[in-house]
Amino acid sequence: MEFFKIIKEDFNEPKRQDPAYNSFVDLFFNYPGVWAIVNHRFAHFLYKKNFKRIARAISGISKFLTGVDIHPGATIGRRVFIDHATGTVIGETAIIGNEVLLYQGVTLGGVSLEKEKRHPTLENGVVVGAGAKVLGNITIGKNSKIGANSVVVKDVPANSTAVGIPAKIIGSKKEKPLSHNQIPDINKELFLYLIERICILEDALCKDDINELKKDKKLEEFYKAYLNSLK
Repeated sequence: MEFFKIIKEDFNEPKRQDPAYNSFVDLFFNYPGVWAIVNHRFAHFLYKKNFKRIARAISGISKFLTGVDIHPGATIGRRVFIDHATGTVIGETAIIGNEVLLYQGVTLGGVSLEKEKRHPTLENGVVVGAGAKVLGNITIGKNSKIGANSVVVKDVPANSTAVGIPAKIIGSKKEKPLSHNQIPDINKELFLYLIERICILEDALCKDDINELKKDKKLEEFYKAYLNSLK
């Protein structure tokens, strides 16, 4: 009975987490991530019972139907939601805790060919942005966030935000699990900062005006304040 209770929770996730959800018709046609997880529940059950060929077959059919590749050996907790889902890959030894949110194109991959734990562990409440790659036997701590398109190859502490390639920890704060839009794009901000700084320095050289350099100092102070606000 506990097994079917968990599946019921899976079907309830779009209603709980996605404001675009309207009805069961939506659930049936527009939430491949939900079906991928439900299919995985059955495949994982059989995999643990050593019916590995059948489990792999179910996973293969599910991948064809949903566009989500989850190895039947992966361990997935309760109330996990894969939003949009297409292109998501979850490896054999990956462990996902409860109330984790993954966006489309996420990869929980391995970096080793060894027959051992080689995929990441995501603790409860983790959010992984679209296109992010979390690689190797590392741990993403409770309530942490991984920014879109980041590549994570090292452990991330609990209640942290990690962004970039390779991902760097830029702050520690607690946010609501669904506030994916509040994950800062540090690469974009840095790029804009560098462009503006180059413009200021060019103006200073062209005008031969020392006062122009004061703008650069103010810009640097503003950028430092921005970084501090993320902590």
